[in-house]
Amino acid sequence: MNQPLAYVNPGAKLAKNVVIEPFTNIENNVEIGEGTWIGSNVTIMEGARIGKNCRIFPGAVISAIPQDLKFEGEDSLTIIGDNTTIREFVTINRGTKASGETRVGDNCLIMATAHIAHDCVLGNHSIVVNGVALAGHVIIGDYAIIGGLAAVHQFIHIGEHAMVSGGALVRKDIPPFTKAAKEPISFVGINSIGLRRRGFTTEKIREIQDIYRIIYQKNYNTTQAISIVEAEMQASKERDQIIQFIKNSKRGIMKGYTGTK
Repeated sequence: MNQPLAYVNPGAKLAKNVVIEPFTNIENNVEIGEGTWIGSNVTIMEGARIGKNCRIFPGAVISAIPQDLKFEGEDSLTIIGDNTTIREFVTINRGTKASGETRVGDNCLIMATAHIAHDCVLGNHSIVVNGVALAGHVIIGDYAIIGGLAAVHQFIHIGEHAMVSGGALVRKDIPPFTKAAKEPISFVGINSIGLRRRGFTTEKIREIQDIYRIIYQKNYNTTQAISIVEAEMQASKERDQIIQFIKNSKRGIMKGYTGTK
């Protein structure tokens, strides 16, 4: 149902039961899936691909061109999965030729005034809280939570089930299952409450805790710690996930918190 005060470009492709409220503008080369609701005063620009049953609240701007001086007008996309909620005044920029797309997964919650820059990739069930700023090329794993007003440096990788505190300045990669806080950003434990809520057993949580004790609390450097984890900890999905994340980190992982600057 399209309100008469909304504008939908004839080149946009909308499922029949998409709801568009007044004063919204939908440009050419946009696709929106079944059951999605678009609030008033939303702007959806070229290259947007929005899934089923999403909710986009007033003032959001989806798929504007990147805030990147290297952008040369190339075709690129903003892809938003199914069942994702985008709250008021969120801005999500489309990709550049580096990857061709910015992607937000299924069942995500992007809270008011958050900014997701070009070429970011957000996993399923991720939560980006009010006022968060993600620079370009940030990768966020499934079920990760980024606290309000956090600022995330470009090319940062935040692992699955990680939790970043509000107001954090994230300049290093955040390994999966961890909590990150303080300044500079530091390991402050594992996200045990979140893991329990998502069905991780007590034994699995203890295994993850034991791995991070070796990495962060035994005074080993990262290379030594990973070698010990590989040698002493039984192989498992979570163990291997942690090891590969750290080995693949290009910016280096956050350090352990020492209480001193």
